[in-house]
Amino acid sequence: MRDHLHRENSPHPEVWTGRATNRIQWLLALAGAACLALGIELAVDSAWNSGTAPLVMSVVGCIAAGLLVLFGTLAFVHVALRVDKEALEVRCGHMGLPRRRIPLSHVAGAEFAPHVTPRHWGGWGYRWRPEKGTAVVVRRGEGVVLRLWDGHTFTITVDDAESAVRVIRDRLRPPAPGRA
Repeated sequence: MRDHLHRENSPHPEVWTGRATNRIQWLLALAGAACLALGIELAVDSAWNSGTAPLVMSVVGCIAAGLLVLFGTLAFVHVALRVDKEALEVRCGHMGLPRRRIPLSHVAGAEFAPHVTPRHWGGWGYRWRPEKGTAVVVRRGEGVVLRLWDGHTFTITVDDAESAVRVIRDRLRPPAPGRA
């Protein structure tokens, strides 16, 4: 879905915002909640006769796995990108964590990536690969690739990535003489 329709010569907004969502992550969160519920059910209504150690291990394992899957997937249901005149900020999930703020003074350039996939990055989420850089990947599709002055790259999947790239590139250029 494209919310930000800009022509090449039209002025950009003071703050550009974009977002990408992955509804499949809700299914994984549901599986985590089910595992958590199983752990609670085992703890409350246990009819195990083989001792307490296996019961405790099962309860702790189910609850730990459930919490890990539930919160791990909810953190990457969506990503929000915000670009203002000074920085670019990426927030993940409903709580906005993990979060990364990159000052535009650290950005050497921005490129549009038409096909970013979780497979290229090793899955969904906040990813790092030595040969590719860092990425926040919540779904397959278009994204923004930032080239940083320190030689690293940072990729974000976001709807209307072309518009984000135009805004970032415009803000990286020095102001024209006579423009404030």
